[in-house]
Amino acid sequence: MTTTGPSAYLRVAEQIRDRITAGEYLPGSQLPSLADLQEQYGFSHGVGQSAYRLLEQEGVVLAKQGRGYFVREQAPRRTLVRRPPAGGKPGPDNAFLVEQGVDTGLRSQSTTEAATADIAERLDVEAGTPLMHTSYVYLVDGEPGFLADSWEPMSVTGHHLIVLPEAGPHIGIGVAARMAVIGIEVGEPVELVTARALTRAEAQTLATFPGAPALVIHRTHYDQATGRPVETADLVLPGERWSTQYGRRPGA
Repeated sequence: MTTTGPSAYLRVAEQIRDRITAGEYLPGSQLPSLADLQEQYGFSHGVGQSAYRLLEQEGVVLAKQGRGYFVREQAPRRTLVRRPPAGGKPGPDNAFLVEQGVDTGLRSQSTTEAATADIAERLDVEAGTPLMHTSYVYLVDGEPGFLADSWEPMSVTGHHLIVLPEAGPHIGIGVAARMAVIGIEVGEPVELVTARALTRAEAQTLATFPGAPALVIHRTHYDQATGRPVETADLVLPGERWSTQYGRRPGA
């Protein structure tokens, strides 16, 4: 079949969608290459790319760089619990996932940078104040699960061994425990949950499609003695994969 004209990619996308719905292509399976589509339908690569791009935006297809196009698998939704354990202090963001038997890990990178106006306001410092910025990719069962960015004033941590959150003798213990090392009690953080679309860079890291809905948790830890903010962070969770839970049932 030769398909041409401005709506060609729409008709091709519809046929691919129908074949996925009919079970011809199973979740996780690789779809025909652009060359295969050209041979089958008789159009340019551009039409095939447009068809796949549409299906990617719809959440039907996943593009993997250098590998091609695949039918997206619908992963089960997980819950990120936003409370400390009974009688305990707040811990790492993946602590409850570990308790649930989930295989977790992370990749991180820390750099010093000047505070932007937005982050400066959240930390109650002047714009341009030196901060330690740590970017995280949290892994869930070996795959990128959610993202986080954390900022801490160098005036708080810069002269201590905790300055690098994921290096040194206090690696991986969470903000509350790290701050306790230098005599700061933070208690439970203040969190604001909002929603937005994933950026293209975030979607690529999380192996999903740009524009997908995301939960964003703006978190700030405060020094309980002075009231000053000592850490603020943004957690970004793909909405189709995650929910968040606050509070505790009686007796739990």
